Amino acid sequence: MKSVIKTAALLGAAWGTLAAAPAIAQVADQGAVTPADNGPEQGLGEITVTAERRSENLNRVPVSVGVVSGTDLRTFQQSGEDILALSGRVPGLYAETTTGRIFPRFYIRGLGNIDFYLGASQPVSIIQDDVVLEHVVLKSNPVFDVDQVEVLRGPQGSLFGRNTTAGIIKFDTIKPTQQFQSRATASIGSYNTINMDAGVGGPLIRDVLAFRLSALVQHRDNWVDNVYSGPSADGTLTPKKDAMGGFTERDVRLQLLLTPTDTLSFNLAGHARWYDGTSTLFHRGALKKGSNDVSAEPRDQVALDEGRDNPQSYDTQGASLRAAWDMGPAELTSITAYETTAGFSKGDTDGGAATNFRVNGVPNGYGLSQGQVRGLDQWTQEVRLASTGGGPFKWQLGGIYFDSRDITDFYQRAFLIGANPNNWVRLHDVNTSWGVFGQVSYQATDRLTLTAGGRISEDTKRTQLLRTADSAAGVSTYRGRRDVRLSDTQPSWDLSALYEVNPNLNVYVRAARGFRGPTIQGRSAVFNSDFTTANSETNLSFETGFKSKLFDNTLRLNAAAFAYRVKGIQLNGNDSDGNGVLFNADKAIAYGLEADAQWLPVRNLAFSAGVSLLHSEIRDKRVFAQTCGLNGVQVCTVLDPFVTRTVFGANAYFAQIDGNPLPNAPEYNVNVAAKYDIPLANQGKAFISTDWNIQGYTNFVLYRTKEFYSNGNFEGGLSIGYSAPGDDWSLSLFARNITNEKNLKGVIENYMAAVFNEPRIIGISFSGKYR
Repeated sequence: MKSVIKTAALLGAAWGTLAAAPAIAQVADQGAVTPADNGPEQGLGEITVTAERRSENLNRVPVSVGVVSGTDLRTFQQSGEDILALSGRVPGLYAETTTGRIFPRFYIRGLGNIDFYLGASQPVSIIQDDVVLEHVVLKSNPVFDVDQVEVLRGPQGSLFGRNTTAGIIKFDTIKPTQQFQSRATASIGSYNTINMDAGVGGPLIRDVLAFRLSALVQHRDNWVDNVYSGPSADGTLTPKKDAMGGFTERDVRLQLLLTPTDTLSFNLAGHARWYDGTSTLFHRGALKKGSNDVSAEPRDQVALDEGRDNPQSYDTQGASLRAAWDMGPAELTSITAYETTAGFSKGDTDGGAATNFRVNGVPNGYGLSQGQVRGLDQWTQEVRLASTGGGPFKWQLGGIYFDSRDITDFYQRAFLIGANPNNWVRLHDVNTSWGVFGQVSYQATDRLTLTAGGRISEDTKRTQLLRTADSAAGVSTYRGRRDVRLSDTQPSWDLSALYEVNPNLNVYVRAARGFRGPTIQGRSAVFNSDFTTANSETNLSFETGFKSKLFDNTLRLNAAAFAYRVKGIQLNGNDSDGNGVLFNADKAIAYGLEADAQWLPVRNLAFSAGVSLLHSEIRDKRVFAQTCGLNGVQVCTVLDPFVTRTVFGANAYFAQIDGNPLPNAPEYNVNVAAKYDIPLANQGKAFISTDWNIQGYTNFVLYRTKEFYSNGNFEGGLSIGYSAPGDDWSLSLFARNITNEKNLKGVIENYMAAVFNEPRIIGISFSGKYR
C-alpha cells in the first residue's frame, strides 16, 4: 500500500508541474517514421541534423551520423531506463555501467574507457544543448523532452566540445517557440515502475519572450532481496526482502528565449536533478571457472555483508546562456555554461560475503567501497563566428575554454577479514582545456563539396592527494606522489569530400585526426599505491560511405566503411587490489562497417534496421595486463599467454594482450524495428510495434578468458495500442525486455561477479499533445 501511495504522489507531482497546460502532447520529432503520415505515396520525411554546427539535410553531411528521434528515445525509456537505453540502438554505439545510473560509459566503434574512477576521461563526448559534459557524473544527466539525438562517429575535434577520439553523442531538447504547445508521455509498469516525460511552452510576450518548462519523473520500487544472514558491518543480522534495485529520479528544466530584435536572441536555461537509487549490484561467484553461463544465478537475490544496500544519491544543478547575433553575412554565437554536482555511491564491491567466497580456504574480499564527490564545478565558454550566406563558400571559426574542479573521497573497507581498517583518501582533480578551431567548406562544382577543419587544443590535468589512507593508529603509510600534473597540446583535423551522384545518392570520403589528453588515476592511493598515469592518445581515422533515398523515397539506406589507428591508446587494467591501473599501449587498430535503413514497403507499415560489424585489436607485444587472482590463485581461465610475478608477497598473473579485441567492443550489433497501423472508421488507428537488438561477441576485459565475455545477448520490446485522430493522444500496453533475458553486462574479475541487465517490465503508457 505504501508503494502505491508513493507512486501516486510522484505522478501527482509530475502532472502538477504542467498544471498550466490545457492539454498534454507528444511533439513530432524530426526524423521519426510514422507510417500513418508517411506511406509510399508521401515517402520518408527529411532528417535535419546539426553535425557541422548548422542545420543541414542528413544526406548532405560528409560525416557518419546516427539519428534517434525524441519519440523513439521515449519508447526505449518508457520502462524507466536511463541514457543507457541508447546502447545498440545506433550502429556502432555501445554503453554500459558498473557504478549504477550515475556512471555511464560509452563506446563508439569499439573505442571507450572501462575505467571506473570518478575522474576518468572518456574518448566519447556528451553534448547537451551545445554544452559539453565531461565529468562522468554530468554525463549521466537524464535526457528528457528531447527533440533529437545525433551520434557522430569518429574523431570530431574540429567543431565540438573538447577533445574526442571516438565520437560525440549530441542531445538537443525541444526549444521554446512562439506557438503554445505541450506534450507528455507517462507510463506505469512492473515493480511499480513509473516514467513521466513532459514539456510545455509558448509565448509570454508575443515575439519577444517565450518559455519551455520540462520535467522528468522516474521511479522503481526495490525488488532485489539481500539474503545474507550473518554478521555485517552495518548491524544487519537477518535477510532483507526488497532491499535494493529501486530508484527515484526527479528532474526539471526551464528555458527562456528572449528575442529583443530580429537579429538578436538569448536562450537562458536552468536545470536541476535530484536522484536517489541503488548502485550496480555485483553477484559474487555467479560465474564458475571455465564457463560464462549465469543461468543458475537469481537476478533478484544477492548476499551482501557490506555496502548498506548499495545506496547512491546525487544532486545536480546547471545553467547556460546561448546568445546569437545575426550580423548579416555571419552569425556570432556565445555559449556560457556552469554545472555543479555532489553526491555519493556506496557498494559491496566484491559482490558478497567474504566468508562465502574462499580461495585456498581463506575468506577474501573488500566489502564496502564508497565514492563521494564532495563538490564538482564545471565552467565552459565557447564563442563561434559562422558564415550565413547561401554561396558555395562556407566557413566558421571559434574557441572554447573548459574548467572542471572536484574534490572526491574514496573509501574502502574489508569487513570480517580485518584489512585496511582506516583506508579513505581525498583527491582534488583539476582539468582545464582550451581550443581554437575552424572549418571551411567549398562547393567546387555542382556536385562536389570539399570540407576541411582543424583545431589546436591544450589539455591539462592535475591531481592532488589531500588526505592519505592512514593506518588504524593514524599513521600515514603512503609513499607515492601526492601532486601530479600532466599537460599536452595537439592538433586535430578532418578532410572530407561529398559527391552527388544524383539527387537521391551522395557518396563521401573523410579522414580525421582526434586527440585525447593525458590522464591521471589517483584512486589507487586508497590502498597506499602510487598514482598511475597515461600519456595522450591520438586517433587517425578514415571512412567512406553513401547516403541514399531509393524507390520513390520509400527507402532510406545509409552505410559507411571505416578504419582507424589509435596511437598510444590509453588502457585500464587492474592491480592486485582490483583497482584501476592506467597505462599506454603502442596502438590499437579497428575496421568495420555500419549501415542503417528506414523502409515503407506498403501503406501503414514501417521498418527500420541498423547493423554494425567491427574488428578491433590491441597491438603491443610488450604490454601485459594483470588477470583475475586472489591469494595467489588464478580464479578464472585465462586463454592468453601469461607470466607469474610476485606482488605484495603473493603470486600475480599477467597476460599478454597483444592481438586482443578492445574491451566492450561488440563484434556485431543488429537492431530492427517495425510498426503497423490499422486505420479505423473514426480516423484513429490501432497499432502494433516491436523492436529488437542482438549483440555479438563482446570481451569485458583486456585479456581473453572462458568467463568474462558475452555473445548473443538480445532484448526485445513490444507495444500494442490505439492512437486518436491526428495522433492527439495514444494509449498502449508495452513490454520491455519482453522475453526477460538475463544478459551478462559486466564483471568484477577477482570475485567472479556478474552484472546483469534490467528485468522485464510490462506496463501501460499514455501520451498526448496539444498545440
